[in-house]
Amino acid sequence: MKKTNSIYYLTVVALVLLVGGIYFIKTNQNPQGLQQVLPYICFGLGCSFLSHGIGEILIRLVMKNNPVAAKQIEINKKDERNLAIANQAKAKAYDMMVIVFGALILAFSLMDIDFKKLVLLVIAYLFFLGYNSYYRLKFYKEM
Repeated sequence: MKKTNSIYYLTVVALVLLVGGIYFIKTNQNPQGLQQVLPYICFGLGCSFLSHGIGEILIRLVMKNNPVAAKQIEINKKDERNLAIANQAKAKAYDMMVIVFGALILAFSLMDIDFKKLVLLVIAYLFFLGYNSYYRLKFYKEM
C-alpha cells in the first residue's frame, strides 16, 4: 500500500488557514460584508484540517515504528464487527439529528427569527431527509 504525502500538504495548508484566520481576526478593525465571516471560516477550517492532519501523521508515525500495531490497526479497520458498530452508531446519530434538527427549526420559528435563516435551516433539513430517502430506495432496489 503506497502512502502519499498529501496529508502533509493538507496539514501545511491547514496551518496557513489557521494562522491567516487568527491574523485577520486580530487586524481587521472595521470589517464589512464577507470580511466579517471569512476569518472565522478560515479559522474553523484550519482547526478542523489541522487536527485531522496531525492525527493522521501520528497514526502513520506509530505504524512506521511499530509493525505489530500497524497490522492490528489494519485488521480493526477491516473487521466486520467494527464496521457494523460504526454503521449502527451513525444510524443512531442520524435518528437523533432528525429529531433535534426538527425541534430546533420549530423553536426558531416560534422565536420569530429572520425568515431567510429559517428557510435555510428547513432546506438543509429537507436535504438530509431527501438524501436518506434516495439511498434507502437505492439500497432497497439492490437488495
